[in-house]
Amino acid sequence: MGTAESLTGGLVTAALVEVPGASSVVRGGVVAYATELKGALLGVDADLLAERGAVDPDVAREMAAGVRRTVGADVGLATTGVAGPEPQDGRPPGLVYVAVSTPATTQVRRLDVDGDRAAVRAGAVGAVLMLAVELLEW
Repeated sequence: MGTAESLTGGLVTAALVEVPGASSVVRGGVVAYATELKGALLGVDADLLAERGAVDPDVAREMAAGVRRTVGADVGLATTGVAGPEPQDGRPPGLVYVAVSTPATTQVRRLDVDGDRAAVRAGAVGAVLMLAVELLEW
């Protein structure tokens, strides 16, 4: 498993490694907080970033797939959004996209999280982990 994080700044990876034995499944993570790093480190299409900005469902999808390649993982988790308190690129605080990519599928979920910066970030962490559980259950 690998993580590609923007607004969560490493919180997803931290949540994963709190679990004993995490080293057997967590390969690594990339905190690509700056928009250009999403392209440089995760392979997100530069035209997509220029056209839509970092807070976009397709950006989340490409981040999740990109981290799988970057860290050599079977599963990639991604978070991108606006933690606030100010809007970003015309997007309101609380708008978040999370994505999970596996060899079979990539799923993206939009969130509209109420609350302060900490609440938005925590909501993103919980949502991407829940999406991963949903996709990986058998």
